[in-house]
Amino acid sequence: MVKKMKNISFELFPPKTDKGFANMQNAVTELNKLGPEFFSVTYGAGGSTQNNTFKTVDWLRSQKIDTAPHLSCIGSSQEEIIEILARYQAQDINRVVALRGDLPSGAGLGGLGDLNYANELVSLIRQRFNDHFTIEVAAYPEFHPQAPSAKVDLENFKRKVEAGASSAITQYFYNADAYFAFVESCQKMAIDIPVVAGIMPITNYTQLARFSDACGTEIPRWIRKRLESFGDDIESIRAFGQEVVTDMCQRLLDNKVPGLHFYTMNQAAPTLAIYNNLSL
Repeated sequence: MVKKMKNISFELFPPKTDKGFANMQNAVTELNKLGPEFFSVTYGAGGSTQNNTFKTVDWLRSQKIDTAPHLSCIGSSQEEIIEILARYQAQDINRVVALRGDLPSGAGLGGLGDLNYANELVSLIRQRFNDHFTIEVAAYPEFHPQAPSAKVDLENFKRKVEAGASSAITQYFYNADAYFAFVESCQKMAIDIPVVAGIMPITNYTQLARFSDACGTEIPRWIRKRLESFGDDIESIRAFGQEVVTDMCQRLLDNKVPGLHFYTMNQAAPTLAIYNNLSL
């Protein structure tokens, strides 16, 4: 039976070079054929990639593509944040991804801007722009790496929801049970916004392992061991990764996940392969 995906979306990062920008444009052209709900565009800590983010957003809007820019509050004043949101409103953008942002290395929260937490950013957006923006927030099925406990992490997530978040996109994961357990915990706490599953295709094990260790995502031991066994055989890594991620996505869909959000790394082929395997 062919399943119809109601909600599929893709994340991009703003390229730093002309060649990277051209490659991203080609990827968007291919991925946009799938009819996604939106493309999100990341935003560096303290706005470090701000101009590249604006360039990417401007191009997407010029193509009449629904766009959800990321916006982080660490390192920015309220005035700067409001100015950026007003720019997006003028571009008829009605969705943003509201994040705290990564702390600069070795820094604490003090003196890094007017807002310290994502729930404060969500509150500001709601106060100044009412319901103009659909506000996406981050969720962590395996819990935020800086959270002292699962309970505290869920309480932090609830604060974002109570501040006015519309829906959430999870950190990527490779254990569907972690996602299901997280959603169940949210339901017990009367958190009722949609929690869209973040999906990261597997294309390079070394990079994935390093990134996963940094952001607190578990790569199940059996997956790690299989990937390690392939050594430098990129083709085998990608084939196995495609199979693993496809199976997980199918299980998520079978259990009525509200949507899939693919972390594309500005590449179309890995996401398209998974999509095609799912017969969406």
